[in-house]
Amino acid sequence: MSVFETLRAAGDPEKARQMAAYMRDQFPFLGVPTPVRRALTGEFLRTAGKQVDWSFVRQCWEQPEREFQYVGVDYLNRRRGTLGAADVPNVRELIVTKSWWDTVDGLDMVVGDIALRHPDVAGTLLAWSRDDNIWLRRVAIDHQLQRKSRTDTGLLETILVNNLGQGEFFIQKAIGWSLRDFSKTDPEWVRGFLARYRDRLAPLSVREASKYL
Repeated sequence: MSVFETLRAAGDPEKARQMAAYMRDQFPFLGVPTPVRRALTGEFLRTAGKQVDWSFVRQCWEQPEREFQYVGVDYLNRRRGTLGAADVPNVRELIVTKSWWDTVDGLDMVVGDIALRHPDVAGTLLAWSRDDNIWLRRVAIDHQLQRKSRTDTGLLETILVNNLGQGEFFIQKAIGWSLRDFSKTDPEWVRGFLARYRDRLAPLSVREASKYL
């Protein structure tokens, strides 16, 4: 039985309605909660080979039910160390297709890992930070989450400044999260950023950024 058939067989219509409602009915669901999904797909994800099969990932994105996109994200995160700059266009395709915070945030670490190992990707992320697509902007803003001392603060500041004044909730939240995360490593840098741009930052961003300060 394929991983697709396995998940479909485990679907629960009542849970599907609840999960779809939680996600504002953006997508249909099978009704397979995350712990169950990961238990059912774990062996497949471990044994499917080290190199990324993009045809499989695209197949995940072609399925109507949201759980299959989650499988695609899990699959990429397990293999992100094998990805390089040449794979960024493929990841971009996923970010802008069936976009919502759940899959986009799941791809943050994929993009961030590529960018850390391939610094030339910074130019692409700067372009994303000015893109009309809010989800590319969000990934650009948050791709350095959990970098700690390896954070490129110059790149972070430029990307954040490119997004100041945005009225979009998901952008304001992402700015706050990126600053909050880095405040655990360098609170003085974050305080300085907040002081420099206080008049341009949304209250939501400041509130999120200040949580640990």
